[in-house]
Parts: sequence; C-alpha cells; structure tokens
Amino acid sequence: QGASHAATRLLVLQEFKAANTVKINPDAPQKNARFLTLEARKTLLVPTPRLRTGLFNKIVPPSGATKEILRICATSQGIKEYSVPVGLDGKARVDLVVVGSVAVSEKGWRIGKGEGYADMEYAMMVSMGAVQADTPVITIVHDCQVVDIAEELLEDHDLTVDYILTPTRTIKTNCKRAKPQGILYEMLEKIPILKSLRYREKQAGKDVTLQDEHSDLASANTPAALEGSGMITTVYVGNIPPSVRVSELKCALREFRATPLRLNWQGVQHRAFLDYKDKATAESAVSSLKGLSLGGNTLRVELAKNQRN
Repeated sequence: QGASHAATRLLVLQEFKAANTVKINPDAPQKNARFLTLEARKTLLVPTPRLRTGLFNKIVPPSGATKEILRICATSQGIKEYSVPVGLDGKARVDLVVVGSVAVSEKGWRIGKGEGYADMEYAMMVSMGAVQADTPVITIVHDCQVVDIAEELLEDHDLTVDYILTPTRTIKTNCKRAKPQGILYEMLEKIPILKSLRYREKQAGKDVTLQDEHSDLASANTPAALEGSGMITTVYVGNIPPSVRVSELKCALREFRATPLRLNWQGVQHRAFLDYKDKATAESAVSSLKGLSLGGNTLRVELAKNQRN
C-alpha cells in the first residue's frame, strides 16, 4: 500500500539522479520504481526470479516507447518480453540498488523474506565487480514496516540499506555496518548460477570451500570400472564455446563431483559425451552441472538421447 507514491521519492534523491544503471528487484511493490527508472532513460537491471536462469535481465524498451509501453516493461510480463540476459561475464556497473524488505530499522538493518536472495544478489554483484563498497542501497516500504530490529538478529551476509523510502518519509540511515562481501555457497543447490560463480572464483585463487565439504574427490577413472556393468549411461554436454579446452571441462567436472568414467570430447562440434556407471550417477551429474557456464556460455547438459550399452 502506498508503494507507487513512495517510489516517487527516488526522483529527488541525488544518488538516483546521478545513477546510470539501477538494479531493482522484480517484486510488485517496486513496479513504479522500475517504471520511473525507465522513464528517466536509465539502464534497468532486474534479477531473474529466484536466480534460476542467471543473474540479471536488462530491460530494453522498444525505440520510441510510450509511457504505456514503459509501464508494461516495468511489469513481470514486460520483464519477460522486453529483456536480454546479462551473464556473469557482462561488464555491468551498478550505480544504485533498490531492494524490497519485510521490515527495516532507521539504522539501516533489514529483514527480507528469509530466503536470502537480496543478500545473495548483492554478494554476487560484489564478486562480479558490479558494485563498490559505496554503492547506495535503497529500500521502499510502508511506514508500518519501519521498526526497531535487534542487532543480534543480523549476520555477516545480511544486506543493510542507506535510504528508506516510505509514503511519508525519506530516511537516510547513515548505516556504518559493512555490506556482504562474500557469497554463501551453501545455496548452490537452489541457485545453479552460483556453481559457475564459485568455479570462476576458485580459478581466480579464492577460497570457496563449503562449511561441510570434505576432500573425498576420488574418481573412478579406471578401465576396470567399465567392465561388466552393461548399464553405462551417457550424458550430453552441448553449447561448448570454441575457446574452451577439454582440460577446462575436466577441471569443472572434478569441481562439481561429476567426474565420468570416460569422456568423449568433440570440441569441433561444440559438444562432449560423458559416460557414467549407471543412470542414477548420470542423473546426479546432470543435476550437479545444471547452470554451469564455461567461456561465457551456459552449457546444455542432459542425458544423451541415444544410449548404447
């Protein structure tokens, strides 16, 4: 209630006026914030819902778009119809971040819906170099959502906010608490794109060990393991860019605990086939590799259509 009016407070904020690229979450209460951003001819980035297929969509209105078209672009349907994906390798530079909140305190401490997506999106932007320590974060809420929050409820990965916009007030929080710097890789199974980001960070020499991870990376690569099972199941990996070498794929397979018994590399055809000892192991590998990106492409991973014994 009052979200549309509260969003108009963006227009008088110097940080909004100065911003070229604004990231706003896709929820309905931020719809007018998205419209005002498009109307101001700024670049609008919207996270993909639940980060299932990537990180951002960049909204691209048709040339000469009317206000009515821009309003459609700001809706969830418009985001589907008028957007292009921005991958991890996109050189996005975000000048302003707008998030929703369930509750927020005047000190800038924020509580979301409890699933961690806003915190995760911010941490991923840090990892990509898209935001800096001084990039302003704004939340748009109703006055009744501005409450006292005990500091002990906050954890290191929780995102804080610099401005709170309500239907009646603009609150500058002057929050000094550091924003998230690292990524909670424990959400790997919920967010496939995190696997690619974790792989990239590991390649760059960062420590991305999970809290409960053990070094049981034994792989069955012996010819003996192929003997007599008769139930070998093959996984197809497609959309491999020409720049990717077989060694990079092997490294990624080890990383995601998906080392096959045998790898048939067909780089010229941009594909590879992976043999696993049985269907369950192959399906587990497909699940693990879902969303993996190499060389800027999200790989296509599925059980091969033609299985041979």
